[in-house]
Amino acid sequence: MSTRPLPLGGLFPRLALSLGLGFAPDAGTADLAGSRPNIILIMTDDQGYGEIGAHGNPLLQTPHLDRLHREGVRFTDFQVSPTCAPTRAALLTGRHEFKNGVTHTILERERLSPRATTLAQVLQSAGYATGIFGKWHLGDEDAYQPGQRGFQEVFIHGAGGIGQTYPGSCGDAPGNRYFDPVIRHNGRFVKTQGYCTDVFFGQAQRWIAARKAERVPFFAYLTPNAPHDPFISPGARYEQPYAGQGLSTNAVAYYAMIANIDENIGRLLATLHEQELETHTLVIFLTDNGHSVREVYNAGMRGTKGSPYQGGTRVPSFWRWPGKLVPGDRGQLTAHVDVFRTLADLAGARLSPEVDAQVEGRSLLPLLADADAAWPDRLLVTHVGRWPRGRVAEFKHRQSAIRNTRFRLVQDAELFDLVADPGETKNVLADHPEVAATLRAAYDAWWASVLPSLENELVIGPSVNPFKTAYWEQFGGGPDEETRKRMDPARFR
Repeated sequence: MSTRPLPLGGLFPRLALSLGLGFAPDAGTADLAGSRPNIILIMTDDQGYGEIGAHGNPLLQTPHLDRLHREGVRFTDFQVSPTCAPTRAALLTGRHEFKNGVTHTILERERLSPRATTLAQVLQSAGYATGIFGKWHLGDEDAYQPGQRGFQEVFIHGAGGIGQTYPGSCGDAPGNRYFDPVIRHNGRFVKTQGYCTDVFFGQAQRWIAARKAERVPFFAYLTPNAPHDPFISPGARYEQPYAGQGLSTNAVAYYAMIANIDENIGRLLATLHEQELETHTLVIFLTDNGHSVREVYNAGMRGTKGSPYQGGTRVPSFWRWPGKLVPGDRGQLTAHVDVFRTLADLAGARLSPEVDAQVEGRSLLPLLADADAAWPDRLLVTHVGRWPRGRVAEFKHRQSAIRNTRFRLVQDAELFDLVADPGETKNVLADHPEVAATLRAAYDAWWASVLPSLENELVIGPSVNPFKTAYWEQFGGGPDEETRKRMDPARFR
């Protein structure tokens, strides 16, 4: 999603002015800027807006997520990208994923451009300890790994999910599983015990305790692979409330995975309280896109993961900082690209002119301080990407959308009034041709601006996934005979 003022020239000067990023800071915003809290950003995988009890889910029990909802600032129209790697690329750079070369989740098109500066790099430069625990999904080759992108502590699986393997560079350790997963820890594989989500939260909490002992502010990026498919339940006790409710086996396991996430969040909050970190720590919860289990509750929205509708891009966004942030709803149009500038401002980080130009998002500090703060209208662009190699031009409008606060133009064919019709059920294109024309012109300009950045489109990856190569080099063993024929024979003898 792009938030930079678009070059509309004289066509729509009033709209172009409305997209400006300038705000006059008020007292509350000034109080937050440079306050340097510890930051824990939790982003789950493929958990939709409706998978929270506080959002009206009739079956799912999420008492600890409900607590974050109750005790935090809630951005109720918070937009992300429609799939995994794109959202992560946008969040960590503050700009649309296409500007980072990320147009897919596999086939080398998930690799974050080496020319991009990440949020972790900025926070590290401001004196923060930085750690990632869970899913990276922005390149498995060594040069693209999070240890090269500002994260000092790296505890991750490979590819887009535990055990996933695709041709080229995107693949996890061979034979990896959700229980007792093999995790790459600062460049070396470790064999863990337990369910994957428990493993990631446990490691993050140990790292946080060590940073407290060192009296160093920290940024913990906690990104479990759950509840992404395959739907591997953490155990029968998590399934029990949802069995016999008319749900499919996958849906029961999916809800069980979220219940386990919720339990881990409860443990994390309890630990922050016990260690007297609670009032010094901002906890952010969001998800990377809509859900992929179509039968479950979707909060009245159209579409799911991988679609340009609200159900694909609207997610929870809770920001809890006791004693600093007053809980309540924020209905303004906000997005993942806003996280970069917001956390940089909180950390008191100084952005170089080059990084400042990179970041398209706004700082959320005015809204964190005041629900009624000025927030001019803006444009956000969604594109699912995922076109066949070399066929970019054909997909300009396929699975795309551009929106402002009120209207959403989908695939240049459907216009929805999100205020009157949040479920996107009625196409009002014929009723508002001038709105469609404005959004269409802005989209055309945006499309032209991103084409030069699509650096991964024709890249051919290695013959064997880097995580597998590194695993075999560490533990021995190796690929099957057919795979060996495509590899450098000197590596495995």
